[in-house]
Amino acid sequence: MTKRMRNVAITGIGQTRHRGHREDINMVELVSEAVEEVLADSRIDLKDIDCIVHGNMELFEGVHQPDMWHVLGDGAFGKAGYRITTGGTTGATLACTADHLVASGMYENVLAIGWEKQEEGMTTTGITNMADPLWEREIQTGAITGTHGVMMMNKFGEPANQAAAEIRVLMAENARKNYKAHLRIDITREDVLESRVLAWPLRLLHMCPESNGACAMLFSSEEQAKRLPQKPVWMHDHITVHRQETFDLVNMGDLDTHGEAARVLYARNGIVNPLKQIGVFEMYDPQSWWALDWIGKFLMFENGEQIDMVLNGDFAIDGKFPLNPSGGVVSSNPIGATAIIRVAEAALQIRGNAGDHQVPREVDLALASGFGGTFWTVLLLLGKDKPDK
Repeated sequence: MTKRMRNVAITGIGQTRHRGHREDINMVELVSEAVEEVLADSRIDLKDIDCIVHGNMELFEGVHQPDMWHVLGDGAFGKAGYRITTGGTTGATLACTADHLVASGMYENVLAIGWEKQEEGMTTTGITNMADPLWEREIQTGAITGTHGVMMMNKFGEPANQAAAEIRVLMAENARKNYKAHLRIDITREDVLESRVLAWPLRLLHMCPESNGACAMLFSSEEQAKRLPQKPVWMHDHITVHRQETFDLVNMGDLDTHGEAARVLYARNGIVNPLKQIGVFEMYDPQSWWALDWIGKFLMFENGEQIDMVLNGDFAIDGKFPLNPSGGVVSSNPIGATAIIRVAEAALQIRGNAGDHQVPREVDLALASGFGGTFWTVLLLLGKDKPDK
């Protein structure tokens, strides 16, 4: 693992219920719901938090510097603060930033908050206007692309089509166990395969929703973790890989930032067999075709082994390698919070209190990933045991 000045623990987790409509509250109140829950979970007083790291995709709501407004809901008044926006990776970047701030010795307790209230803006408008209309036309559609699906169909044929549908069914099954998930739907493989085509072979039920929600996490020094009641979950390592400068349609198949992140993270943490050494993986999956492709990248498969694993049920909560017990991004997608939800859910699995979607065996190590923009990957490794500094 990378050397750090001191260890950092996740000592509190708060998360709203994610929904398509929250007309009963405003943005400040949405953030406040997650903050109140993390304070209750960690049993810490707001005055003991030194710094607040806040993030969302502000283009989507059209509110500039919302962190200034949200001091009314997150308790940031008079405290050090940072505003983070890195696209779909925002939540994961929040977790990495909070980790760095505590590990550096600057702060003892840092609160990271990711959120999005997408019904108050137009997400599609925000995405399509982020790219140059001439030179970056290929990414104007944001996450709605069938390119990787076409690649997998060309390489593996109909089994890939069936597996992409089946992994969506699995995410729906997991989400029905998670009362905080947005889409808690009962679907079959046939439902997915018969849903409306968005960009072949990508269909409507392959795709993530637009959600409203917030997630807050408390990151503490080792000394603070000893004083707090929750079982600490330790930050072991994280890595960020992006290749925006080489992004274009011709090279899309070569932009393997997931595989690069996995190779580096595994090498410096002694992980030689992730299937056996990692207890659970909360992976950022904006659509089911990407999930099918990317799990192969993260597990460093070369011949589509993940297709058979999906069809054999190996990624189920009680399977060989539990994937997204929470239901994943295709079930809940409040974008500024989406990637930090992956970290929070991985931490809950290690703590052993994820509720009805808890993996039925002890989890020693967990992975969480974030994804966004032009193939920007963040990969985090969490552990039950305190790492050597």
